Parts: sequence; C-alpha cells; structure tokens
Amino acid sequence: MEIATWNINGVRARIETLLAWLKEASPDIVCLQEIKTVDEGFPRGEIEALGYHVATHGQKGFNGVAILSKQTPDEVTNGLAGDDEDLQSRFIEAVFSVEGGALRVCSLYLPNGNPVDSEKYPYKLAWMERLRRFAESRMALEEPLVLAGDYNVIPHGLDCWNPEVWKHDALFLPQSRAAFQALEALGLTDAVRATTDAKGVYTFWDYQAGAWAKNYGIRIDHLMLSPEAADRLIETRIDKHVRGWEKPSDHVPVIGRFRF
Repeated sequence: MEIATWNINGVRARIETLLAWLKEASPDIVCLQEIKTVDEGFPRGEIEALGYHVATHGQKGFNGVAILSKQTPDEVTNGLAGDDEDLQSRFIEAVFSVEGGALRVCSLYLPNGNPVDSEKYPYKLAWMERLRRFAESRMALEEPLVLAGDYNVIPHGLDCWNPEVWKHDALFLPQSRAAFQALEALGLTDAVRATTDAKGVYTFWDYQAGAWAKNYGIRIDHLMLSPEAADRLIETRIDKHVRGWEKPSDHVPVIGRFRF
C-alpha cells in the first residue's frame, strides 16, 4: 500500500495537476492539505471517477484538508481535539480495515506561525502540543498510525538549503523543532529520514526568487509513523518532478510504501 501526503495549495486551481499525478502514481491513500475550499466546492466528481473515495474537512478560501482513498474508510473524524474554539480546518482522521486490524491515517496542516511576534506563533506551538496529546492517545491503541501532512517545521539543518536563511523563521525556531522532537520522543518515526540521510531532500520550493530553479528547498512535509506503521514501511520517495509541471503547487508529494 502507498500512502502519500501533498499540500496541493488550492485543489480547484490545481485539479488538472492532481488528476495527472493520481493517474501517474496511483497511490492507495492521499492526504491533501490547503484544499482552500468548502466541502461542497471540492471537485470530488473528477477524483471519484478515478476510483477514489473522498473525505474532506474544508474551509472557505483557506486551510482545508482531505483524504482520498481507494478503499472506503470505516470512519472519518474532522478536527483536532483539545480546543473547541479553534474553527480552522486543519485535521482529518480516517480509519481503514487492513489485515490484522485497523490503520489510522490523518491528514494535517500545521499552522505556519509567522510572524513570530504575533499571536500566530503561540497558536502554532499550542496546536503542536494538541497534536502530541492526540498522537499519544492514539499510540496507546498500538495500531498502525500515519500522521501525514504539511508540518511547517524544518526538523534539522540538513532539511533546508541554507539554515542561516531560516534561523529566525517560525518553521525553524528551536521551539518549533523541539515540538517536532516531542512527537519523535513518543516513538513516532520520520519516514523519510528512516530511509535516507541524504542532503538536498526537499518537499517545498517557494514561488519567489527562482527557488525551484536554484534548488533552494526545504523539507516540511512529513509522514510520521507509529511503531506499528514503521515496522511495515518498505521505502519512501518524493515526487520532486511534479514541481516542474505547469501550474504546480509549491509543495510536492511525499509517498511511503507499506506492507499492508
């Protein structure tokens, strides 16, 4: 089974790009972020025509997440627990029946956090603490769990083209990286770094300043795996070539292949 994550940066604006990639890669489960549409506006018809079930947690013009799957989920839950006043659509969880039990897959879009001296950065850190508590509760079930999404965190200097450029950014501040490491301390595995320690492994290139042509990238899209999911991981890949397509997202798909 292949499970992918991709910040699509507007699903209606990039529906042709998404369809082309789905036909090319044919992943079993796709976690999308920044769909930027309400549920009713999601172009589900074209995607369902390719054999995918569509579950969305949308929001007008901003945020929004979705899970596309060849298998119909047993249940879907919208929203991250821990703050009833948080109305931003950043989290969706689906449960699938697999051999041996249940597989839980979550699509998440973590807050950016910039500017750091605004309320956005405390919101980012609070959201990450809610995610840590959620992960801890789910991992107690001892089931395969995949937390897939745009974390808006650069975990290590190895994961960006120039750490000096990012040292004052919310994506790379010590508090942000510490919050990411707190997830790892629970026993979650960063799938990409479990399969490669290579430099220059990026998932995002800004639209500005020729970042794509210069390979000025960062790695902020992650598949975080519970021990039960990590045990089934075979390999990962990043479909970097999609960034060079017409009307691309500034992110590219990250895919994990599993023995499910």
